[in-house]
Formats: sequence, C-alpha cells, structure tokens
Amino acid sequence: MDLSEPLLIQRFRSWLEPAPSAEDTAREGFFTKGLVVLDTNILLSLYEYTESAREDVFTALEAVSDRLWMPHQVGLEFVRGRRSTLESRKAALTSAAKEVNHHLMQAVGSVIAARNTVIKQLAKYGAALDAGEELALLISDSSVSDLLQENRALLKKHLDGLKSQHGLPADLAEAHDPVLLRVARMYGDRIGAQPDDSVLRARLEEAIGFRFPNEIPPGYRDLGKDTPVKAAGDFLLWEEVVEHAKGLPAGSRILFVSNDTKEDWYETRKGSGGTQRPWPRLFEELRTRAGAELRMETPSLFYAGIKQFLHTDLDATTYEEIKRVSSAQDLPADEDHETGLVTVHSAAHLAPPKGLATEVSRSVGLTTAGARTALESAAPSFRIFQWWIIGVTAQLGRRDPSAAEFKIDIAAAVRGDEAPHGSWEPATVFRPGEWVHRDACWIASWFIRLLKELPKSDHAVLRSLAAQQAEANWPTSK
Repeated sequence: MDLSEPLLIQRFRSWLEPAPSAEDTAREGFFTKGLVVLDTNILLSLYEYTESAREDVFTALEAVSDRLWMPHQVGLEFVRGRRSTLESRKAALTSAAKEVNHHLMQAVGSVIAARNTVIKQLAKYGAALDAGEELALLISDSSVSDLLQENRALLKKHLDGLKSQHGLPADLAEAHDPVLLRVARMYGDRIGAQPDDSVLRARLEEAIGFRFPNEIPPGYRDLGKDTPVKAAGDFLLWEEVVEHAKGLPAGSRILFVSNDTKEDWYETRKGSGGTQRPWPRLFEELRTRAGAELRMETPSLFYAGIKQFLHTDLDATTYEEIKRVSSAQDLPADEDHETGLVTVHSAAHLAPPKGLATEVSRSVGLTTAGARTALESAAPSFRIFQWWIIGVTAQLGRRDPSAAEFKIDIAAAVRGDEAPHGSWEPATVFRPGEWVHRDACWIASWFIRLLKELPKSDHAVLRSLAAQQAEANWPTSK
C-alpha cells in the first residue's frame, strides 16, 4: 500500500483497479510462488476429458502440485460429485443412442408411409393393376431398413468412439478410480481439516442471515437450495481459504481457479461492453482479513498461464477440450439452449422456462398448495420435479411441446430386471395397489423423496404419470 496516496484511494483500491488480465505484470508471481486452490468444478472436469487430454491436464497440474491446497469443502464436493458426473455422461450418451435410433426408425416409417400413399393412389386411379405390387416389392420394408444400415453403423461408431476415448468405465469402484487416486497422491496431506460443528454453524448463520440477503459474494445466488449447507457451499469454501491464508506469511499470494463466473463471484460491468471481473470485495476481504493477495482465473487462462510461466506444454486439442468442458459446466441457469439435453444432474441447477411447469401441472390435476410451492421453488430437488413434469406430460401426449423446448431425459421409474444404478429403489417400496409391476420396476430416489415432500393427495397422480412413463419407455429398453 502506498501511504502517500489519499486515504480514499487506499481504502478502496480494489474497486478502482482495472479488471485482471493475462497481461498483468504481477500475474507471474501467482504461478511461480502462489498457493493454488482449485474449485470442485476443476477437479470434476478430469472425469469429462478424453483420456489423452486428461493425461495432459494432470501433467500441467503436477507442475504446481507442491503448492496445491484443497479446502475440506472442495474435497467433500469432489468425492461426492464424481459418481454423478460419470452417470450424467453415461446418461447423455445412452439418450443420444436412443434418439438416433428413434430418428432412424422415423425415417424408415416415413419412406414406407410415402410408398403406401403412392400404392393407394395407383390402386385407386392407375391403369396398370400390378404397378402397386411391383412397387411394394421394390421398396419393401426390409429394403428401406437396409438402406439406413450404413448410416446407422456410422453414427453408432461415433458414439462408441466417445465412450472409448473417455478411458474410464461408467461404474467406478472407489478403490479403483484412477482419477481419484491420482488426485489424492497429487495433494498428499495438503487438505483442509473439517471445521468444527460450532464453526460451521456460525458460518452458516453469517451466510444465510447476513451475507446472502445483502448479496455479498461469494455464493449468494445459491440461496434457496434445499439445505443451508448446500446453499452455502461456495461461502464455506471461501471462509476456509481466508482462514488458511491467515496462517501464511504476510503478502502471500492465493491463485483461485474456478469455472464459476456467475454474478455471485463476478461483477458484470455496465458501460464496458458487459465485461466481467471478479468482485473487488473478494480481493479486499482477503487482503484485510488475512494480509494476502488474491488472483482468480478460469480454467483456460490458468492452463495457459502454466504453459507461459512454468513451461509445461499442453497440446492444442487439450486447450479445446478445456474450453468445451468449461462451456458445458457453465450453462447459465436462466438461458434457453435449443439443443440442450436436460438430465437429472443438469436439471438440479437449471431453471425451466418461467411458469411452464406450473402451467402443465394443471393439465394433470396437480393443484394443491404443496405442489404449487414445489413447482415454483428454486431448490435443486424441486427443479428435477419441474423438469420431469414438463417432459413427462409431453412424452405421454398430455400436451403439445413447442419446437424450442429442451430435450428432457429424466425418468421417475423404469421397468427391468436390474436397477439402472445404485440410487434406484425397487417398486416394492410402494404398497400393493399403489404400483403396477412391483416386482419388475425401479423407482428413482429423487421421486421417492419428492413424494415425501408433497401432499398425499398428489401421490396418485404422480405415481400414475411415473408408471405410464415406465411403460412408454419399456419397449425401447427391454
């Protein structure tokens, strides 16, 4: 701090400084001497990369491994989030395969329908009575299907290639997860301890009672998640960073890497083309409370910095993958994506079109106050319900979806001899008479939790929709 400057400038320096950029002269020191804190999304990205890109990224991270430090909150979210990340990828590829098959079957049906139209007209108006029979032989059902076999094989080859390039099985046992083991070895014992319950309670009270209502970063956009602990995840992480920095020498540098650029981490500056910068309040708080300097970087900037300052090269295709994965993680919760696929994993963090869930629920008789509350809630568990009710009503023909709506791949129940994965419960959780095919059906855990939250008068409608969806999906899955 320059003590010769006026007090106003000294006090509010963080707010007066320009947005950090890749050209900052002070940037190199954060890469060569700073403590590096990776947000959970950076670690979970390791499960999204192809095998070659993942190896490249690990090589880059190992260049700073002796200066990595993991907050307890990041460790908890990483260990708990691994499986859902893998399951989301598996579900997306499975859904894509089903969609490809559906479109090909539609194409076959369309050609056959066109043939039948011509045969009908020949029979009605044609002079040559055998022309229709000849056309039926030339364009037989099997020949139409055979024509698409080459295209089917090509599309399947590309989808299978995505699975093989990933290099990780969809069902990883914890003890044999190569990514988890490598991350664990990379960090060693540089992992924050779990805060005491009293400390956790005090931080939650500060977040929920003071900071979030006043929109003080970070994390206030998460207010409304289903539990205070989940809502305050970003703030709990931030508090650990601040407390850890207090134990470092004065003037220490903290390099925080995250793909989260929402408004509760970044300020959008009006009048400057909508450019973003990390909230000055964060720099000021770390400097005031811990005497440390902060720098925040997105994944692509961070890995480019490792190459620039630590001379660890990454392949150009790896940079493209980093950008692709970052882009997929950073889907805005309130923005419409025509080609988006909503899964259970993404639905929890994605707001549906305003009012649509409430509107479609009326068509199936969900009119209780409890249902209305769930349909308007921003809690992740209820977001899944909102997306499901939008998707299932369209799937079952209860309404006509618009062309701009998301594709939704969320099931409340499935038929089959085995559960899709461990979080599904057998339909025997319901009493006889409440569910058909109790011995050959599986219920999603989110749906079971939903029924516990909603009035019992809504249960029959919800169970009926879920059972009909399971039946509708059964021919494609058996």
